[in-house]
Amino acid sequence: MTEKIKWGILSTGSIANQFTEDLPFTSNGIAYAVGSRTIESAKEFAKKHSIERAYGSYDELVNDPEIDAIYVGTPHPYHKENVLTCLRAGKAVLCEKPFTINANELEELITYAREHKLFLMEAMWTRFLPPIQQVREWIKNGDIGEVSMVTANFGFHINWDPQNRLLNLELGGGALLDTGIYPISFASMILGSEPESIHSTARIGETGVDEQFSVLLSYPSGKSATLNGAVQLNLNNEAYIYGSKGYIHVPNFLFARESSLHVTGEDVVKFEDQRECRGYAFEAEEVGRNLLSGKLESDIISLDESLAIMKILDSLRSQWGLSYPSEKQLT
Repeated sequence: MTEKIKWGILSTGSIANQFTEDLPFTSNGIAYAVGSRTIESAKEFAKKHSIERAYGSYDELVNDPEIDAIYVGTPHPYHKENVLTCLRAGKAVLCEKPFTINANELEELITYAREHKLFLMEAMWTRFLPPIQQVREWIKNGDIGEVSMVTANFGFHINWDPQNRLLNLELGGGALLDTGIYPISFASMILGSEPESIHSTARIGETGVDEQFSVLLSYPSGKSATLNGAVQLNLNNEAYIYGSKGYIHVPNFLFARESSLHVTGEDVVKFEDQRECRGYAFEAEEVGRNLLSGKLESDIISLDESLAIMKILDSLRSQWGLSYPSEKQLT
């Protein structure tokens, strides 16, 4: 493998555009090829991003021998099929969150990747942002003492349109998989991915999707996480971590350009990120770093943690009686 990871982009949608725009900000990757369901869309995307090769099918993309890794940015229900197509072609894969729409699908992907010794990672891009990495360092160093409580919210209000992907049940729409997964993942990063109990409530809208929800995750020794997500409600989009010596605040934690440490009796310590990119470059950098060093999983977001988080999402949907048309019945 060369010192630069050659990326294939599977999809020409909005998130794929944003990811590709950030690749020039990495030290170890380049956008090399793009695949779409139509050659016209692929060529337009390739021209926009100065990409060398354009393919009118996903199969052509994954079978390009020059490609080292593929970014999958299709709608949620297609992730499993698309990722399997990439893995069967022997490619490393970075799959947009959520990995799949349920834990059963994700288990199948993880099993295949591990059996065939292929790199696989969920594109939980917020994990890799410098202000979030600084949060992890403060906690690791014990700066706020023993952590006992996390609160995090992410929600916005979209104009009512039943055809909008976020309100379309067939496309895995709703708050949980689009906004809620971020605060849930944030809590998992701090308190762990296996709470003792899960309590929740959700509002199901006219199209059958969860338009908003609230969750309480309870952990041993009374630790807890209170989390909210919405697609029809503007939330404050902030995160707090409370410990015995103080707390940490991350404003607009999804896009996290700053974080602050508040230790009782001491001056506030602020970390500010002056990055020029949106932030997707950091997850791409992580993939490149792992591939170039021969690792098959990330230490920052492991496959086991992604699976544990997906099981939490399944549990929540089970409480709400919510399932997606494309999935097998939850067990």
